[in-house]
Amino acid sequence: MSTKKKVIKIILYVLLVSLSVSMLVPFYWMVISSLKLNKDVFSIPMRWWPETMHPENYKVIWNKIPLITFFMNTAKLTVITTLVQLCTSCFAAYGFTKCKFVGRDIIFLMYVTTIAVPWQVYMVPQFILVSGMGLNDTHIGLILMQAFSAFGVFLIRQFYISIPDELCEAARIDGLNEFGIFRRIVFPLGKPAMATLIIFTFTNVWNDFMGPLIYLKTKERKTVQLGIRMFISQYGADYAWIMAASVCSLIPIVIVFLSCQRFFVEGVAASGIKG
Repeated sequence: MSTKKKVIKIILYVLLVSLSVSMLVPFYWMVISSLKLNKDVFSIPMRWWPETMHPENYKVIWNKIPLITFFMNTAKLTVITTLVQLCTSCFAAYGFTKCKFVGRDIIFLMYVTTIAVPWQVYMVPQFILVSGMGLNDTHIGLILMQAFSAFGVFLIRQFYISIPDELCEAARIDGLNEFGIFRRIVFPLGKPAMATLIIFTFTNVWNDFMGPLIYLKTKERKTVQLGIRMFISQYGADYAWIMAASVCSLIPIVIVFLSCQRFFVEGVAASGIKG
């Protein structure tokens, strides 16, 4: 390797490392702020390492608000919504790739086009519909609103396209129905795309703030994101406690990502280049 190429490679590595470190700075600041006193969080000059650590912040937050209840509610909504959305996306993607029917491509195009419509556009009609069904201030209402995902269908469909149609045709000749083909052939081969969808859906639902804020009024049904907001009062905010609660709320997302990361890159790459 020539000297010029070595220098370029070193510069690229330095830039990548610098970019990675700069992206980790906000997370470091959040963690270190959770161990400070509230008055020291925004102290000037900024201290990257506090004089005294206050790990008791992580104990206080569980006593100040019913954080366990909020975590249980968030876990319930996130797990159920992720599973339901995974099922609906996989079934729809199978229909749009392996089943032939009149208008299939047009219906898929119309469905995927809804990705471009911001949620704020249909937020009010959606609220009226959910309220009319008597599902306001319920978890089932939030779950049903997120049970179908055009992005999820698009992501899974792009991966299913890479599965040869000959496998499905051979299975039909052997007597398998469509559900059998999906369960025995297509579903097992789609693990990378499903892992990718699980990460995206889990993260979005777990961190959702506007949905629970609009639909959930009862304290016992609120999520952890609404619970963190309780540390903000009319006259101030307990930022150290907010940071501590934020660190705790980040842990499930990290666990899910680490569990699915070996499929993540493969799923994104395959879904992006096929079709």
